[in-house]
Amino acid sequence: MAKSARTVPEDWYPGTIPSNVKIDDTAYIETAYSFSRCRSQILPEAVTIGYGTSAYLGTMFDIAPTGRVNVGKYVLLNGVWIICDHEVIIGDYTLCSWNVVIMDTYQAPESSSQRRMMLQQISQRSPRNLEAMNPGKPVHIGNNVWLGFEVCILPGVHIGEGAIVGARSVVQDNVEPYTIVAGNPARRIKRLDPIEPIT
Repeated sequence: MAKSARTVPEDWYPGTIPSNVKIDDTAYIETAYSFSRCRSQILPEAVTIGYGTSAYLGTMFDIAPTGRVNVGKYVLLNGVWIICDHEVIIGDYTLCSWNVVIMDTYQAPESSSQRRMMLQQISQRSPRNLEAMNPGKPVHIGNNVWLGFEVCILPGVHIGEGAIVGARSVVQDNVEPYTIVAGNPARRIKRLDPIEPIT
């Protein structure tokens, strides 16, 4: 990343990375487009991306004005969509496969009449961003976690160190460390043997 212009070399997207996004020099960001929905304005570090982390094409940081995302070291984000109105933390050595969705809020209300009103209001705004009408619930993903492709992590979920979430699972409850969960909703499949903690 070019430090002065906040751009990505040879990027197809002409935009820049917001000034409150902190990216380690060793991290790889494929395109500044990943931050085109980053609207965080209040926090001095809305996004931090750690040592050796990679964010490939399709990864989106959809962050509200008060949102904060912290991505640890040696994390692989492969087309991950992070929807953050409050806080999302992704631990070190975490593997996020294709099309994973991590969300700390349900942005739309349950009431159908309120959703209709919200959609009418969006049509009159520019840009047409969907802003949360519900409070955010922090999502914490521990170190050395593997999220299979098309996994969806719902608000308030904490995933313990060394856990594995099977492909296309919907995680609505906390996941214990060193367990495999899968399904919709995700359920425990197997207990793993713990390894030495990552330091």
